[in-house]
Amino acid sequence: MPLDVLLRGVWALRYWLGACMLLLLGLGGTLVLSWPRAYQAQAVIAPAETTGLATSTLISASALSPGSLLDTRPSGNFAVYLAALRSPEAAAMLARDTRLMAALEARRAGGPAGELRHLLGLRLDADQDDARNWLERSLAVTQSLASVTWTLEIAMAERDLALEVLGRLHAFAEAKVRGDLLDLVTRRVKVLEARLATERDIYLRTPIFELLAQHQRAAMVLAADEVVAARLVSGPGVEMKPSLPNRPLLLVLLLVTAPLACLFGGACVVLLRGGARA
Repeated sequence: MPLDVLLRGVWALRYWLGACMLLLLGLGGTLVLSWPRAYQAQAVIAPAETTGLATSTLISASALSPGSLLDTRPSGNFAVYLAALRSPEAAAMLARDTRLMAALEARRAGGPAGELRHLLGLRLDADQDDARNWLERSLAVTQSLASVTWTLEIAMAERDLALEVLGRLHAFAEAKVRGDLLDLVTRRVKVLEARLATERDIYLRTPIFELLAQHQRAAMVLAADEVVAARLVSGPGVEMKPSLPNRPLLLVLLLVTAPLACLFGGACVVLLRGGARA
């Protein structure tokens, strides 16, 4: 079909296309404005291994070797910290110590989807799997491209709950790394002390004493240092007004896509009519 014929056919459908465009704008605008808003809590962290005074550096054999500021890959204690943020233990902690389960149940029971669940008799109570799935979907961990910092973000409908959840996740992951290190050092110290109590060979006791001194130094550093895996650069903090979803951006996109969709539909109708006549 020639382009001029196609354009004349679309122009002939201008009133129908205008009505469809207004209908799409009305439905889309209603959906965007009625969508529940959420507060975004944010915290900026940095791996503790990026400094020569980090715990992982002080407890190693070469205590004075500086860390590399150019290596942006998560490794060491920081990698364990990132894994602990989304672990099942973290989800269980949130379900036990916060109002996360009540918030999930309220969100599931509210809105048109909640009414449909009531009519169909579906489950409305939240369990541990729901908390874990929510944590995996809602927690965003983004690495900065300009530095070695990472940004933790979480969005919730309740402002205070979002701030509490983010703070507890950071404290839980940090305590997880510290607890694992202390447990490892304590077990090794007990084994070395038991070996020294029975060993009589002077040539074997000397290296055992050196290993014991290293692990005792590690235990002292872990007891003195407040940061083991991740240092808080900024936050946790939460915004004063809800920002998710971004209503202005969604409305602008709707104003652009609705006319284009109607024009595309009108062109398809003209082409189908032309093909049927042919």
